[in-house]
Amino acid sequence: MNGTGNQGTTGTTGTNGTTDTPGPAVIVVGCGPTGLLLAGDLAAAGVRVTVIERRAHEISNLSRALVLHARTLEQLDARGLADELVAKGQVLDRLRLFARLEVGLDKLPSRYNHLLVLPQYEVERVLERRAVAAGVDFRYESEVTGLTQDADGVTLEVRGPGGESSTVRAAYVVGADGLHSPVREAIGLPFPGRSAIRSLVLADVKLAEKPESVLTVNAAGDAFAFIAPFADGYYRVIGWNRAHNVPDTAPLDLEEVKEITRLALGRDYGMHDARWMSRFHSDERQAPAYRVGRVFLAGDAAHVHTPAGAQGMNTGLQDAVNLSWKLVAAVNGHAPDGLLDTYQSERHPIGKAVLRSSGGIVRLAMAKRPWTIAARAALATFLGAVAPLRDKAIGQITGIGYTYPAPKGAHRLTGHRAPDIALKEGRLYEALREGKFVLIAPEVVDVKGDVVGVRWASERRTTVLVRPDGYVAWAAEGADAGAVGEALARWGVGA
Repeated sequence: MNGTGNQGTTGTTGTNGTTDTPGPAVIVVGCGPTGLLLAGDLAAAGVRVTVIERRAHEISNLSRALVLHARTLEQLDARGLADELVAKGQVLDRLRLFARLEVGLDKLPSRYNHLLVLPQYEVERVLERRAVAAGVDFRYESEVTGLTQDADGVTLEVRGPGGESSTVRAAYVVGADGLHSPVREAIGLPFPGRSAIRSLVLADVKLAEKPESVLTVNAAGDAFAFIAPFADGYYRVIGWNRAHNVPDTAPLDLEEVKEITRLALGRDYGMHDARWMSRFHSDERQAPAYRVGRVFLAGDAAHVHTPAGAQGMNTGLQDAVNLSWKLVAAVNGHAPDGLLDTYQSERHPIGKAVLRSSGGIVRLAMAKRPWTIAARAALATFLGAVAPLRDKAIGQITGIGYTYPAPKGAHRLTGHRAPDIALKEGRLYEALREGKFVLIAPEVVDVKGDVVGVRWASERRTTVLVRPDGYVAWAAEGADAGAVGEALARWGVGA
C-alpha cells in the first residue's frame, strides 16, 4: 500500500519527562499474525505505526494454528505474499468435517482452491519481514499497563523491558493482544463466553506409518483426533479425551498423545520424535463491540473459537485486512462519515458466525448420545447430497462465502467478495497490491492517483469499484462518468 499519512506530532514521554516527536499515528498492541499484517498494511501506506509486544523479539515455533484458507490466501495474494507461503506449506484439496463427510475444494471459485497446512510461525516470519521492510517500529518486552483516550487520540502507559514506565500517544490504537487482552480490559469491554473444550493436546511428531488420507480426523467414544502433514516431514496431531480433563499445566508426554489417537483413530501410526507438545483449553468468546472510541480490537482479542474448521487465525487476519485501509483513510483525513464504524458492522457478525460454525462442528464431531450421533449422520448425508448447502458450508469455512452489508437498492454485487478477475492489465489481485481502490470498467477511465483504473479482459459492460480489501464497494451497469465520479466521492476517493 502506498500513500502519505497525516501523522500528527504526538510522541513518547519517558520518566524523565522528555518527549520524542513525531510519534505514531497508530499503535498496534500484539505482534501475532493479526497485529503483524495490520501493522504492515499501515506502514506500507505511509502511516507511522508502532507495535508494542510483551514478548521478547523471537518468533516461537510453538504455534497452534496451522491452516490458511482460500480467502486468507487471496488477501495475502493482494500483498504479494501468498505464493511464497504456498511454496512453504502442504496443499490439501479436500476437507473432512466428519468421518462420513469429506468434501473437495478443487471446485472453489478461487485461484487458491485448496487449504494450506503451514505452521503459524512461518506466516509470522513472512508478515514480520514485510512489516520491518515497511518501517514499523517494534517495541518488544513492553506491556500496556493503562489506557486513556479523548477526542484527539489515545495515550498508553507502557512498562518497558527494564521495568521503566513511559507513555506513548497516537490517533488510534488496535488491540491484537490475544485472549487475555489488556487493551480490551482497559476499555472496559467484557469477553462473554465459556471454555468449550478442556485439556486439548497438541503435538508435532514424525510417523512411522503414513496415514491413508492426507487429512485424518475422527471421533470415537470420548476421544477425538486430527492429523495433518507439514511440508517438512512432521505431522500435527490434535487430540482430546473427554474422560481425561486435566489442567493446562499438567505434564504431557507422547504416550498420552498416542493413547488418544488410538482411541479416536484405532492406531497411532508409530508416532515418534515429538519436537513440541502442549496442552491447552479452547474457549468460545466474543467481545460485544470491536470499537470503543479510537480503540479497536482484532483477532483473538475480539473473538476466540474452537479449533474445528481451522478458522481462528484466518478470521483474525481478515479482521486486519478489513480494518487497515479504513484506518489509513482516517489518518489521511479522507475517510467518509461512518467508515470506521463499518469495521464493527462488517466483522462482528462474521466473528459470531465463525463462533457458531466452529462450535457446531466440534459438538457434532464429539456427539455421544444416540440422537446426536444420528443427527450428525443425517447432516453429513444431507450436506453430501445437496450441493448448494454443502457449498455454503464450505464458503463459510474457507471465508469466500461471506459478504458485507450493502445499502438498500445497491447493485447485487455490492458487499460481495471480488474474485481474482482477469483484466487487460493482468489480474485483479495484482492490481490490489497498490493498496488502493480499483475501478474496473469497460473503457479507460481517467482516475486520480488514489484509484487504480483497469479494464475487463472480456466484453463485460459492468463498472465495478473494488475496495482495497477485495470487496465490491459499488457497481453499476452502463455507468457514465458522472455516476462513477459520485461513487468515488462517496468513498473519499476521486476521479
